[in-house]
Amino acid sequence: MLRVPVTPADHRQGDPAAPVTLVEYGDYECPHCGRAHPVVKAVQRHFGLRLAFVFRNFPLSQAHAHAEAAAETAEFAGTHGRFWEMHDALFEKQAFLGAGLLLELAEAVGLSADELQAALAAKAYAARVRSDFIGGVRSGVNGTPTFFVNGVRHDGAPDVESLVEVIEEAAAGGGPGPDAG
Repeated sequence: MLRVPVTPADHRQGDPAAPVTLVEYGDYECPHCGRAHPVVKAVQRHFGLRLAFVFRNFPLSQAHAHAEAAAETAEFAGTHGRFWEMHDALFEKQAFLGAGLLLELAEAVGLSADELQAALAAKAYAARVRSDFIGGVRSGVNGTPTFFVNGVRHDGAPDVESLVEVIEEAAAGGGPGPDAG
């Protein structure tokens, strides 16, 4: 079960009152998360306003050298109202992650590379990333991507068909409500 309920502080796309909330704990450098990114987009298109999507950071820093900085970069962008643009850009350029790319992406989404560089050096967003990570650990996340549908962990395949099926079931009342946690 999702131990940390979805709140307005989460990065959310879609209607907060949607009957189903899909939460992903992800790592911007994880190749499995990279493959899941277009899957999530397809699922969002399929459900439209019937689905809210929340992304939480779960950087596997010991395996992915740039995951923590990428997560902090997304959080930096979020404080400027550009979280989702940065989120998508990080996954689209995942194979090239590194300090230089993070600065380029900041400029590409209309943010200051100098401000990002200073924020990364100061670890200004590390606490937010760590909070997401700890919440994931409390919820039983041990790899990425990990999905929760209305608070229930989805242990099936992270493909369109599997996610659509479990979301349809939750929308029909086969699972807990969107605020489960």
